Amino acid sequence: MNSSASTMQFATQASRSLQLRSRVLIGLGIALAILVVLAAGIGAVSIPPLDVLKLLMSPPGSAAWQSIPQEQIQQAMVLWNIRLPRLALGVLTGMALAVSGAAMQALLRNPLAEPGLVGISGGAALFAALAIVLGGGWMVALHEMIGEFALPIFAFIGSLIATILIFVISTRQGKTSIALMLLAGIAISSLCGALIGLMTFIASDLQMRSLNFWSLGSLGAATWPMVTMVACLSGSSVLVLLKQSSALNTLALGEVQASLLGISVRRLNQICIAAIALAVGAAVSVTGIIGFIGLVAPHLVRLSVGPDQRLVMPAAALVGAILILLSDLLARTIAMPTEVPVGIVTALLGVPFFLALLFRMRRKIGI
Repeated sequence: MNSSASTMQFATQASRSLQLRSRVLIGLGIALAILVVLAAGIGAVSIPPLDVLKLLMSPPGSAAWQSIPQEQIQQAMVLWNIRLPRLALGVLTGMALAVSGAAMQALLRNPLAEPGLVGISGGAALFAALAIVLGGGWMVALHEMIGEFALPIFAFIGSLIATILIFVISTRQGKTSIALMLLAGIAISSLCGALIGLMTFIASDLQMRSLNFWSLGSLGAATWPMVTMVACLSGSSVLVLLKQSSALNTLALGEVQASLLGISVRRLNQICIAAIALAVGAAVSVTGIIGFIGLVAPHLVRLSVGPDQRLVMPAAALVGAILILLSDLLARTIAMPTEVPVGIVTALLGVPFFLALLFRMRRKIGI
């Protein structure tokens, strides 16, 4: 009898958990869709929401595109060539940073961890700075060969090199130390920051402008080819991380207990770190450094629905996308016609949240 009652209670709890997960994800998905429609219409060329929906049904090259009224052609061109690639890049970047942040916090079992701590963003920023300042003629030639992908490729190579260095430092005899990885990431980030400062010192005025704007983060470089590249690399990595959510739940019990329950902790660490590096590296290679999304989004979800990674990670992906789009909307409208780097906006929003977390932790430990 007791066994039957326990089984029924467990089934009821599982059903409620599934319902909560569905409601949260559907609600966040609807909020993101509404935000996309509204953000697509806001800017120097204003497009009413109903017109945005109509134009979304008329992609370039389709029969519906030919029937667009002449007075809406400019709106359609702005929507499909400028606004939508930017919004798509923002959604992909927000998801990559937020899911990577949730995975890192689960791996390190540290609520203050975020992707920027492991040096991935720093490596990307350093190689972009080297290309901008020291590229010279060969960078121009490379740009002529591969076009807009030249700088992102250099940044992505930098993120991969930083990740490899961190792996080499923190791995011994096939075992990766998470603590050493974190310390190595902090050291490499500091080194990259110092070298970026050197590049800033020797840069010309034009190079300085490009370097500063890139290092502060922006979605302004969004094009459909860039979005496709980020979708393939970051999108696939995010899916890999989402598949590890149950294993990360088990890891919360401790490495020993997780091993006893059949989880290969070493393999889980390697899969998650590689996926985080690829997701974040691909995103920041196009957008530049955008901080605090990987810290704030998972925390907002955990504070609302609890610590279950099966809900935290997909919900954090949607919250991260919403935060990026809101920050970018503010960045491109607050000082029109100029544009504020989106990294500044996310920092202004993220730093107070970070400090609030520190004070909350201080109260918990009685300091």
